[in-house]
Amino acid sequence: MKENISLPALINRIACSCRVLVLFGLLALPSAVYAHRGASNEIDACNILVGHERVHFTAYTPTFNNKEYCQSIPHLGTTNLVFDYGGKGLRNLTVEFEVTKEPEGTRVFYLEPTKIKSGTVNGTVDFNKFGAGNYLIHVAIVHKDKSIDNHIPLSIGLEPEASDNLLLKALFIVTLIAAAIYFMKRLADKDAPRPSDV
Repeated sequence: MKENISLPALINRIACSCRVLVLFGLLALPSAVYAHRGASNEIDACNILVGHERVHFTAYTPTFNNKEYCQSIPHLGTTNLVFDYGGKGLRNLTVEFEVTKEPEGTRVFYLEPTKIKSGTVNGTVDFNKFGAGNYLIHVAIVHKDKSIDNHIPLSIGLEPEASDNLLLKALFIVTLIAAAIYFMKRLADKDAPRPSDV
């Protein structure tokens, strides 16, 4: 016997199915959506504002992976530090770069005040020598005996790397889809006319 479903009930089921699929789609978004570089009006934790100029900081740990890090680097080891000027204003100014281990203030990286015409500064630090802990990145514009500086905090080897376990996410999504199908089928069976109702 063919089941007759009213038009409003069919529309309701389709709308419910669409909501469930949208929810699953949102859960499946890759974590790269939450990366540190966003829209131009977003606050970027990797930016250091020095005076009116921006300097963007990125760290890489090539012996472990090729990911970009900003304020938290999970690995101890050789780390490439990259400072990129946000505009051309700093290229004609003398800028100083320093990384210190806190709270001691021990210097682990230093580039004396220099004009960087390329707008990019590269440095390398082996954090194995200094150990896990909290660090500060200092960037200063130096002119004669005055300086304007700012800094951002950096933690090394303190927080585990956020895992992007795709298998676990996929299993979770498949389980949710199966549960949704099961409950929708039960709802459809409940709404179907029974032989005693005919």
